[in-house]
Amino acid sequence: MSNGYDRPLYVLPFDHRSSYVKGLFHRRRPLTAEQVAEVATSKRLIYEGFKKAVADGIRLDRAAILVDEEFGEAILRDAASRGYITCVSIEKSGQEEFEFEYGEDFARHLEELNPTFGKVLVRYNPEGDAGLNERQAGRLRRLSKHLAETGRLFMFELLVPPEKAQLERVGGGQAAYDRELRPRLTVETIRALQEAGVEPDVWKIEGLGLREDCEKVVEMVRRDGRTKVGCIVLGRGSDEQDVLRWLRTAAGVPGFIGFAVGRTTWWDAIAAWRGKEISSEEAAAQIAGRFREWAGVFERAPAVNQ
Repeated sequence: MSNGYDRPLYVLPFDHRSSYVKGLFHRRRPLTAEQVAEVATSKRLIYEGFKKAVADGIRLDRAAILVDEEFGEAILRDAASRGYITCVSIEKSGQEEFEFEYGEDFARHLEELNPTFGKVLVRYNPEGDAGLNERQAGRLRRLSKHLAETGRLFMFELLVPPEKAQLERVGGGQAAYDRELRPRLTVETIRALQEAGVEPDVWKIEGLGLREDCEKVVEMVRRDGRTKVGCIVLGRGSDEQDVLRWLRTAAGVPGFIGFAVGRTTWWDAIAAWRGKEISSEEAAAQIAGRFREWAGVFERAPAVNQ
């Protein structure tokens, strides 16, 4: 069982790979060395925004970056040298089924980068394909055990995509699914994965509309002695108002310790910088401002989360 992580945790994720390369750079793989360098440069700009947010007042012991090794190895090493919390993505990007980015070599990559957290993104619906769920759980159990044995923390980004029948049950809309079914399915998924031997220290959860749904998620992640396991809210690339609503709903709930909001923090700034509409300094300032805005929601929450 994991030791858990229950201190405030404000994560800037920019480990996006497939969606980032296609959406912002309109590139297809394989990339040339020059194109890889171009993507890496843009990620360094996001990192500059993060560093500015810390310089502007976000506490060092709460600030974390989540970035991929492919485009962010130098960033991860620099962040560790400055005392930031570092998280590295372990999953292969853009896959429906969880697989290790570096296959059987995943352990060596973790050893070399030595992040605070190893992070996975997993799509899992408890009413979905049983074989798929079982295969994923097996790989995740192995990873969970490895991270625990090597003294690293485990961050689990859980997406619960709707099955066709579930959408039909609520009239076909994502919003109705998110409201009526996803909270229960999220809790069921957490239980199933725990029972399969998957023990994250932090669960990264899609935003929930009701405080009581946040409380039910915490109750599940902390059951049976997992008293220090934390939850953070992910942004899902949604607009600023959606993100703020989700953060405000979760921020007052004991057990929700922070957030990991990526695209809503930096997408517009990086797109404008790439289009030469704003300078790199302006882009970094915009990113820092957004990141501080999210942190402010948790900083103003009841003292139970401080």
